[in-house]
Amino acid sequence: MTITLIADAPVDVDTEGFLTNSEQWNEQIAEAIAKANGIAELTDRHWLVVRFMRDRYLTTGSAPSIRSLGKESGVPVKELYQLFPKGPAKLAAKIGGIPKPKGCI
Repeated sequence: MTITLIADAPVDVDTEGFLTNSEQWNEQIAEAIAKANGIAELTDRHWLVVRFMRDRYLTTGSAPSIRSLGKESGVPVKELYQLFPKGPAKLAAKIGGIPKPKGCI
């Protein structure tokens, strides 16, 4: 675990850049992580997915898989890949300040 600055805030991250303490997250950190991962601006659809991921993690202790994300968030899998290229569940979790979902490479 490493402490790094994201959006001028010191946060604990793992070797892949995922926050290890979800309580350190805020929307400015989310926007900075998104930019660093090629998403210039988080739209309402991005936020819908990010908040769904966070809510699921905070209530169940684990992040949803891409399959359940597509079924339950209201955003179809095809659109998830447009919003979050290179792995929607993984990138949405990173932006949302939660650990990498199980099953993500």
